[in-house]
Amino acid sequence: MLRSKWLAAMLTAGLMLPALADDDENEGLEHLQLPQVSNKNWKAECASCHMAYPPGLLPARSWQKMMQGLDKHFGQNAELDAPTAADIGQFLQATAADSKGRYRVAEIAAAIPAGSTPLRISETRYFRELHHELRADVFRRKSIGSAGNCVACHRGAEAGNFDEHQVRIPR
Repeated sequence: MLRSKWLAAMLTAGLMLPALADDDENEGLEHLQLPQVSNKNWKAECASCHMAYPPGLLPARSWQKMMQGLDKHFGQNAELDAPTAADIGQFLQATAADSKGRYRVAEIAAAIPAGSTPLRISETRYFRELHHELRADVFRRKSIGSAGNCVACHRGAEAGNFDEHQVRIPR
């Protein structure tokens, strides 16, 4: 048992070393940001109703399913013209959690079981583990609204910065 824990720790440390090398020298793992990505249509369309969630928060299969169901997007009709939908879909696929990226993205993808296709970031094990200390009523506060309102607490969320040292939970 101890041997397998040691091996797991060494493998994890080995996976983190390349990720830490491409970050600022003064930053540690807790300061890693999601890769900065952008797409004009994604920003314009998705951010017109809510935060443009960084694609690295879900695997490609989740974004594909979401794009296929825009007519019933969380109770709203968010349909797009075909060229815009294709452009956003390609962007989401290329920058999803299971695409090549920095450590944090691979960590998110690994926390989502292969057979699972979550549509809500807040329903992923990764999210739940990072927010386990918060009671459900915190997310229902008027100042927050829901677990999907990342920018209420993470001021750098739209830029992919979820640094726990910069979190401010509104009352």
